[in-house]
Amino acid sequence: MNDALPSVQAVAVKNGRILAVGSLSDLSVHEGEGTQTFDLNGRALLPGFVDSHGHVVMGGLQALSANLLSPPDGEVTDIASLQATLSNWAEENSEAVEQVKMIVGFGYDNAQLQELRHPTREDLDVVSRDLPVIIIHQSGHLGVANTRALELAGITAASEAPPGGVIQRDEEGEPNGVLEEYAFFSVLVPMLGNLGEEGLVAFARAGADLWTKFGYTTGQEGRSSGEIVEVLRKVGATEGLPIDVVAFPDVLEARDYIRDNTSADYVDRVRVGGCKLTIDGSPQGFTALRDRPYYDPVGTYDAGYAGYAAITMDQLQDAVNWCYENGFQILVHSNGEGASDMLIAALEEAQIKYGDPGNRPVLVHGQFLREDQVASFKRLGVFPSLFPMHTFYWGDWHRDHTVGPVNADNISPTGWLRERDMIFGTHHDAPVAFPDSMRVLAATVTRRTRSGDILGPHQRVDVMTALKAMTIWPAWQHFEEDSKGSIEVGKVADFVILSDDPTSVNPETLAGLKVLVTVKGDEIVYEAEKGVEEGKLQFFPFSTDPVIAHLFMHAVYQGLKVEEPWLVKN
Repeated sequence: MNDALPSVQAVAVKNGRILAVGSLSDLSVHEGEGTQTFDLNGRALLPGFVDSHGHVVMGGLQALSANLLSPPDGEVTDIASLQATLSNWAEENSEAVEQVKMIVGFGYDNAQLQELRHPTREDLDVVSRDLPVIIIHQSGHLGVANTRALELAGITAASEAPPGGVIQRDEEGEPNGVLEEYAFFSVLVPMLGNLGEEGLVAFARAGADLWTKFGYTTGQEGRSSGEIVEVLRKVGATEGLPIDVVAFPDVLEARDYIRDNTSADYVDRVRVGGCKLTIDGSPQGFTALRDRPYYDPVGTYDAGYAGYAAITMDQLQDAVNWCYENGFQILVHSNGEGASDMLIAALEEAQIKYGDPGNRPVLVHGQFLREDQVASFKRLGVFPSLFPMHTFYWGDWHRDHTVGPVNADNISPTGWLRERDMIFGTHHDAPVAFPDSMRVLAATVTRRTRSGDILGPHQRVDVMTALKAMTIWPAWQHFEEDSKGSIEVGKVADFVILSDDPTSVNPETLAGLKVLVTVKGDEIVYEAEKGVEEGKLQFFPFSTDPVIAHLFMHAVYQGLKVEEPWLVKN
């Protein structure tokens, strides 16, 4: 990722830092009796990936709850399979369910369900009427509660939605279980609070481990609280975290904590990097604030519906001013054009009042942007952290329902950024999606949807640019470009080994590359199982019968799920 030296044969490491890079002959001078030598055998070594935006601790929720994702990340395709997945998970994890006294599922997406609707409380009552059941939409901005969960939350026909939230209702005015934004958070957060510190510690541990499997050596807790940071610190101090985690507590709720804890230095691999603020919601869930009506929203919406803001303009301006006055970095979640108009106005006023404190403000997501807004963000010195995986997961949905076929070509507009020589980050926003680095890379380069369509060929970028958006540029975003993001002398020995060189393979195969090894500070923190190394077919000695072995491997090659246990056993 160093333009002056794009690729080299070898790298030498000492005491967790990069000692030298260059040819094998150049580096031989550093070899001594204690030197360990590793041969990549043609595989590719890159800098460890830097998380431009994600939620490590909530990623642990993804790892420890029922997987309600649709293919290729899960198996939920309709409400019946969603119910079966929840019931099977509850049965397989009965001890945990008994301990926390609730059933949680993550990742359903109404856009991918055969019914093209959200499940209701009655659908979840099929799973359990005695225990609270709550499922989280893949966006993380809305969810569904069963009847018992609504009772425990005190939500009735007489309940009013909190500011910045919506309680969806049936024809009789009763809550149907679907809760949006702050109405959802007001139910989810207390329920997760029942997990206690022990449960949050498990989330933090599982989330950090999940990040290593996809080559991330620096993670982000992108909408945190003081409690969550303290949990991360506890894990770091007692068990040790496998990666660095930089946290951004919510500026509306944790100003004192931000003021007292923001630092450029990691302690036990944890630090507070500044502030997080959220203006609007989910574009695929129709809760992002647009500057025009949604194209063809699925659901019950008034004519001209354009989404809504989760906060007021006064709240936004006050938060931005506070961060600028104190010199803190601010990461702002803004998805719709209307939300970005609000953000641009707030940043302009803050810069007039306080100047530029060098705090590198960050736009998070920016799914629906006008080209004039991109120009404004460049003028204001904003670093865009975009979400190109939307082109794969929801590209067809955006084309058909949220913005329409014309504007869908310009979601996550990385091409517009490069036309203006802007650097940017790309993210996964896990647990919204798995922190799948190769899926991030593939989506940024190809912009292929689930159906195979290409959204906005003019917004595609080359592989090297896409890799920079996962390494050196998000390192700059975090003020860590001098120590991370490229393989250069003096930087931390954070590496990822891939099954092949992403700059040399067919771009259409990028999503199939495998993370084989993740190295943090010269310590291996993840290594793929040898049987699936390089993601290539190998002989698994489960059978002495070559015909059975051939049939099994043919099934694997075709991507089929082999369910007959005798085939594996025999």
